[in-house]
Amino acid sequence: MDNYSTCRGHGGIACMFELVPDGDLIDVMGLATRDESSAIAQRLASVAELYVRRSGKLGDRQWWCVNACDAVAAEVSAAQNISHARAVGQVQFACTLRHRLPAVAKVFATGVIDFRLVRIIVSRTENVDDDVMGELDAALARHCPKWMKLSGPKLRDRVDLWVAKYDPAAARVPPEVHENRYVDVGQTSPGMAGIWASVHATDAAAFDHRLNALAATVCDADPRTKEQRRADATGALARREAQLACQCGSDDCAAAAERNAASAAVIHVLAERATVDGTSDHPGYLPGFGVLPAESVRELATTARLKPLVIPSGAPDPGYRPSIATAEFVRWRDLTCRWPGCDAPVERCDIDHTVPWPYGPTHPSNNKPYYRTHQLLSLFARPRLADGGKHANLFQHLGHI
Repeated sequence: MDNYSTCRGHGGIACMFELVPDGDLIDVMGLATRDESSAIAQRLASVAELYVRRSGKLGDRQWWCVNACDAVAAEVSAAQNISHARAVGQVQFACTLRHRLPAVAKVFATGVIDFRLVRIIVSRTENVDDDVMGELDAALARHCPKWMKLSGPKLRDRVDLWVAKYDPAAARVPPEVHENRYVDVGQTSPGMAGIWASVHATDAAAFDHRLNALAATVCDADPRTKEQRRADATGALARREAQLACQCGSDDCAAAAERNAASAAVIHVLAERATVDGTSDHPGYLPGFGVLPAESVRELATTARLKPLVIPSGAPDPGYRPSIATAEFVRWRDLTCRWPGCDAPVERCDIDHTVPWPYGPTHPSNNKPYYRTHQLLSLFARPRLADGGKHANLFQHLGHI
């Protein structure tokens, strides 16, 4: 780290790191990230303190009252050189951290979690009842440092599960949202139209699956992108067609045998037996759409085909390839690629051994799904890292998350 400080002021940022070893560069990144998070936490804490000093404790009045909030926002706007609207939002966010999530705010101040994570926690807990907010705040503060590697959707789902544990009602779809379902169709430009909707997540999942299935009924020579084929599939769906007309121009199109795949849309929901039976309100999970409220799970179960998920035994599978039961369990356990920040669904992943076979067993404890790119990285980049450097155990750590 001595080289880092001696490079300051001699040619700008590029020169700053010319003599810094690779391992120290990684340390610089880590320190800068924590310092950045701590600085943001300090800024928000000072905004909340300013509001309290200007308007009194929140227990005596509503901090979102336009006069008090606007007055403080005017000072915040001038101090930070930002717009008044952004300042108002910052005052509200800062006060939420201070008064509803003080334990999370303390963790944030240490720099071990970042603003992205805090922002999701704030937004996903806004419906939680004040009576249980203290317990939820303490629980989130204990666990959230372990969530930094999660992508946005995975983090959202993790917070929603904790919300459902402490306040199941907060995880449900509010009645006014449930009642305001709609689908609008209107012109966007000459010859084009837009479709806007707010529908049940299960219906959206079925619609999304059906579009993908229709878009896949053309051959590889079709000149359209996947997005264009999905857009064209809405027309085929509206006309009740079981396939999308291929535009390859060939008289013997190779996709004809696969076009029956679009005849039905199948979605999968993961839920506990107790939730289905009505003895628990623990939410289910709809891949790609997140937590599914218990009442939605039970409503769906009345017409769905139910299939128990088999828990593998302690004995490993013989050979390299996992059995059907093991593969199914691993895919439902992990749902997406296990590489930090990757949301690739398990359908696009290969099941990988953490400890390479045959030294490691073919068993869920040693298996995980990896998107093909990340599987190749774990296979081919690991030896190069292991050849030197203080971070040679990076891929070993990734393999066990």
